Amino acid sequence: MPGAIRRYVRWVEAVNYRIGRIAMYLIFVMMGILLWSSVSKTFFLPSLWTLEMAQFAMVAYYLLGGPYSIQLGSNVRMDLFYGDWPPRKKAWFDAVTVLFLIFYLGVLLYGGIDSTSYAIEYGERSYSAWRPYMWPIKVAMCFAIFMMLLQAVAEFIKDIARLRGVDI
Repeated sequence: MPGAIRRYVRWVEAVNYRIGRIAMYLIFVMMGILLWSSVSKTFFLPSLWTLEMAQFAMVAYYLLGGPYSIQLGSNVRMDLFYGDWPPRKKAWFDAVTVLFLIFYLGVLLYGGIDSTSYAIEYGERSYSAWRPYMWPIKVAMCFAIFMMLLQAVAEFIKDIARLRGVDI
């Protein structure tokens, strides 16, 4: 494999590793928001923002953690036959199926960018009582989808390298 491709894979994996490690702590942010929601409903006036903010934190947690999950190989896959296959057959299967993931993520990113530009241009707000602007979470979603797309391409490159007998 050429050096530029190796550097690409190493760079994408290093960035997604760091982002994934930071995103792990978003679960505590969400827990804190939900704890405040419980306390405020019990002792004070209920907060309007807590449920929706917890949903935004969960979206960021899942989407920013997705590339890290793919990198570690901890994503969910049907292991009925896959677990018994030799490494070369697994690499073939992974190389083909990751192309579907790349296509899906490309379409998702295209729609996400369109939706984000609409949210920024027209000041889109949620329909809840709190009415937060939608562009911050949509920007985070587009960034996370883009990073997952880069990770999927890196996984495809690693599968091709495995098929050639080279390990990146």
